[in-house]
Amino acid sequence: MPEPGIPPLQSSLPGPPSAPVPAARAVPVDTSVPDAGPDGELIAQHADEGAAAVQQANPALERILRGPSGLGTASLHLARHEEPPAPAEPEAAEPEPPAEGNPIPGLYYHPVPEPDPARVEEVSRRIKAWAVDEAQVYPPEWEDQFDGFSVGRYMVACHPDAPTVDHLMIATRLMVAENAVDDCYCEDHGGSPIGLGSRLLLAHTALDPLHTTEEYEPAWLESLQSDAPRRAYRSAMAYFLDTATPSQADRYRHDMGRLHLGYLAEAAWAQTDHIPEVWEYLAMRQFNNFRPCPTITDTVGGYELPADLHAQPAMQRVIALAGNATTIVNDLYSYTKELKSPGTHLNLPVVIAEREGLSEKDAYLKAVEVHNDLMHRFEAEAAALATDCPVPTVLRFLRGVAVWVDGNHYWHQTNTYRYSLPDFW
Repeated sequence: MPEPGIPPLQSSLPGPPSAPVPAARAVPVDTSVPDAGPDGELIAQHADEGAAAVQQANPALERILRGPSGLGTASLHLARHEEPPAPAEPEAAEPEPPAEGNPIPGLYYHPVPEPDPARVEEVSRRIKAWAVDEAQVYPPEWEDQFDGFSVGRYMVACHPDAPTVDHLMIATRLMVAENAVDDCYCEDHGGSPIGLGSRLLLAHTALDPLHTTEEYEPAWLESLQSDAPRRAYRSAMAYFLDTATPSQADRYRHDMGRLHLGYLAEAAWAQTDHIPEVWEYLAMRQFNNFRPCPTITDTVGGYELPADLHAQPAMQRVIALAGNATTIVNDLYSYTKELKSPGTHLNLPVVIAEREGLSEKDAYLKAVEVHNDLMHRFEAEAAALATDCPVPTVLRFLRGVAVWVDGNHYWHQTNTYRYSLPDFW
């Protein structure tokens, strides 16, 4: 009697397992001119196309893509129509006060409702207790900088669908841990490009554990407590693993490896005083970027996007574009802060000015255009994927990533402790 063998893998993709996976419909984006009309015309066109196709196949999917409606829900839409708001009814609640800080003029973004203040307060309290007492991430003299980071407000804005504060804390600990590595290994608090590869590799073993002999394992375990970044990585990852599935954990480790590779490329350029070409800089920023944060949106939301759906090339492109756009937001809002730091701090406006011979103002405005193009591409590709792969977890994940993108901009705009705009307007 033959051995039963291993049963064939079951795919989460729509259709029978033997059916080919449909490729996402690439929605063309006109890049021949810097400005394709008023903000929103382009994405509204793609949204209308996608919604029309979806309505024919599945009316419920169109409703999911449209998202919730009502006061304070604009940021939860996957593809948004730029339409004037309907007049408020007399009994409607008063509009929320405008967010603190000024958005960058000309930047394509979507406003979000103010994050739940009760959740912000609780997450802020818990993360500070974890960072100070449990993981010992920072010394007392850094307390004002930790408070100024406003990580609680950041994560609540980015994950409004998190079912509990415990779920929010998963993302918040990982964010603080990643920031500790950036500060202590790369930038403000003792960071240096010299020897960075060794530090990052050893810290990465707190996320992706070393499998070694009994003789050498104790020394490795002891090393995980040797500095703040490794303590933070180890503790935050342990909490993450309590909730994440094995495939979600493996996905996160992979994206953190990408992040560390980007750190190393930037460090190599710093050691040789090299200003990369603009396309080279954007390649580095596709790795040294926010990708590990939105990629865990399903874990924080209390569900799982199956591994085969996450691995689709179309989904990978959507996630990459989201990470790239949000990282250029950081370049733009942190521009004046980085100019004050010693030496040359690479960001997109600086690289464009150097490589394309533009003034600081013109280079900054061109970087805004680059961001806007990335945002339009992200939203068009997300709408196309939602149409071609109408699986509920795909739709929820895509909308979750879109909300993360909006929340990331909200935090940069409103964090006036850290950021201020250049005087270009």
